[in-house]
Amino acid sequence: MTTSDHIVRDHKPVTLLGGGEVFEGDIGAALALAPTCVAADSGAALALAAGVDLAAVIGDFDSAPAEVLARIPSERCHRIAEQESTDFDKALTRIDAPLVLGVGFTGARLDHQLAAFNTLAAYPDRPCILLGAHEIVLLAPPRITLPTKAGDVVSLMPLAPVTGRSRGLEWPIDGLQFAPGGRVGTSNRALGPVALEMDGPDMLLILPRRLMAPLAAQLLRPDHAQWPARA
Repeated sequence: MTTSDHIVRDHKPVTLLGGGEVFEGDIGAALALAPTCVAADSGAALALAAGVDLAAVIGDFDSAPAEVLARIPSERCHRIAEQESTDFDKALTRIDAPLVLGVGFTGARLDHQLAAFNTLAAYPDRPCILLGAHEIVLLAPPRITLPTKAGDVVSLMPLAPVTGRSRGLEWPIDGLQFAPGGRVGTSNRALGPVALEMDGPDMLLILPRRLMAPLAAQLLRPDHAQWPARA
């Protein structure tokens, strides 16, 4: 993927809508932080139902109803015909923005949700927060300080072997080897603010939903540590 493949470019965060579960207030919460809105295929129907203006619709268009696409200017509809990637993948990789907030990529079909998590790990250089019913999900950056409170659940789910360090967790992760099929870090708890350092771009971070805005603000800081693109 090169810069010439980008369809949407914005110096501010972008909201990306998918066809998964969406709850009352989700779209408004995302748009308050990321006012430009893009739909991944069937997410276009969600946008129109909510009265949201779309900068683009991106996908293979196998799930967006024809009558929905007919209501969107043709120059904003970008069909990516290949079937080697998901619509979330197609859309995320064609957005050039400092942060993407994904709504409608959790819940509903489990295979779609797992595929979205895989895409987060495939493109660690593209910061993205997925909004769920009760939690947010993102790929843990190299370093981050979480504005958690005592008792908040902080879950760590490895997508490949990875190690790291922590401060402020009830069960520190220093010296632990995380891996799929091995050790995972579900249901850890914060003692207060939590600092994390990861040694690779392979750990999903699952946090209380109310942390979306402060976490987004931290990811947008110019001094924020970010992973490079995978080779």
